[in-house]
Amino acid sequence: MSGVRLSGVTKDFGTVSVIPSLDLDISEGEFVVIVGPSGCGKSTTLRMIAGLEPVTSGSIFIAGKDVTWAPPKQRDIAMVFQSYALYPHMNVAGNMSFALRLARTPREEVRSRVQRAAEMLELTDYLDRRPRDLSGGQRQRVAMGRAIVRDAYCFLFDEPLSNLDAKLRSAMRTELAILHKKLDRTMIYVTHDQIEAMTMADRIVIMDRGIVQQIGSPRDVYNAPVNRFVAGFIGSPAMNFLDGEIIGGDTPAVAGDGFNLKLSGRQAEAARSHRNHRVTIGLRPEHFNVSGAGGTEASVFAPIELEVQVAEYIGSSQFIAARIRDVPITASIEVGPDSAPLKSGEYQFDTSRIYLFDRESGEAIARP
Repeated sequence: MSGVRLSGVTKDFGTVSVIPSLDLDISEGEFVVIVGPSGCGKSTTLRMIAGLEPVTSGSIFIAGKDVTWAPPKQRDIAMVFQSYALYPHMNVAGNMSFALRLARTPREEVRSRVQRAAEMLELTDYLDRRPRDLSGGQRQRVAMGRAIVRDAYCFLFDEPLSNLDAKLRSAMRTELAILHKKLDRTMIYVTHDQIEAMTMADRIVIMDRGIVQQIGSPRDVYNAPVNRFVAGFIGSPAMNFLDGEIIGGDTPAVAGDGFNLKLSGRQAEAARSHRNHRVTIGLRPEHFNVSGAGGTEASVFAPIELEVQVAEYIGSSQFIAARIRDVPITASIEVGPDSAPLKSGEYQFDTSRIYLFDRESGEAIARP
């Protein structure tokens, strides 16, 4: 089977189990992003694929070959690290061609590969410059160019944009997505930034404490999180969570301190089989609305009282930090560019967009 496959891979550091057991299949040509909080095991997973960290048990296959114990140079991979790791005494061309020259690649082929990569990354005018004469974004492109010239089967990226400012990170995300289409190679990208994952990935692997929580397309993990952890990790601003209980019979609702939201559709169906169940209610910030604004035919709005503490103007919408009793709530509300700052009062929430999670296990009970 082509692509990259991890079968029963574990990793221990002494008596500490960092990766209890990991099974992962990545198709050839796929762009997969492994995302999770610091310490979840994502970089360790990448380093095991690269051969920089030995597995404790299990097997790793690249392009159908068992490379579990093969050294990095025999895995047909190229890696881009968080630090640029450029040689300061070499110019851009020298840095990009170093591995090829070390492998005694013919000079003309080296020149051709470097030129092709430089054109792809818009570095042609900088080939004679040294790293100290480049911006952060240009240095990162050189690091990527050094990987590209190797023409590897699989490209590995370990948080390569984390040292860049926000504007440059956004531009580089676009460049990486375009680069993937041009190269049509398998790419595995590690980050703690869920926005990077959502904007670039064909599929996202979400990890927590060494365990894969969910694998799916950006749309799948956003709209249909399997548990509270995934729901809270994916989405910006993050999902709001309220503790409550399912009440009622044929017309169920979720109620808690300061709110009572009647349910409809699939949420109501799920609630009927979980009567009197203690749940965590998930409310995404973008599904709030000002009272009386209405919505689509599929939307069922319920009133919810918010005590607004801060209203931030961001153009055509306002981002508010509020509270329901003592629970902090964030909401992103489209109100138009000329609206006055939003104040405390009654708002609406689209109850067709409510998420319900089991309070104890965190597993999803109902989702839109």
